[in-house]
Amino acid sequence: MPRIVHFDMAAKEPAKAIDFYSKVFGWKFNNWGGPMEYWMITTGPSDKPGIDGGLSKGDPLSNYVNTIDVDSIDATMKDITANGGKIIQSKGPIPGIGWFAVFQGPDGNAFGIMQGDPNAK
Repeated sequence: MPRIVHFDMAAKEPAKAIDFYSKVFGWKFNNWGGPMEYWMITTGPSDKPGIDGGLSKGDPLSNYVNTIDVDSIDATMKDITANGGKIIQSKGPIPGIGWFAVFQGPDGNAFGIMQGDPNAK
């Protein structure tokens, strides 16, 4: 079955997006060095589940949401809002799965965060 293996996002001000996602999630950004402004994003170690992606300079897409797994949804929500993110959908349960919320980063990209919790109701 096909799986998502990469994500792309855009920001009008890439430096602000890099600062935000680095501080909140610890992501690493490396300039691609190609003919366009593009940074490869490493979201974690290659031996753990997850995907890496890329950031380009441009208008953010607003019709998709990638969900990011977090250890503590409450702590991450505080980090997001403290670093300029906005709440789009408040924290709520996905029964039997976990807690989910949607935000918009200062770059205009929407994203979800989720903390697994089989007892969520």
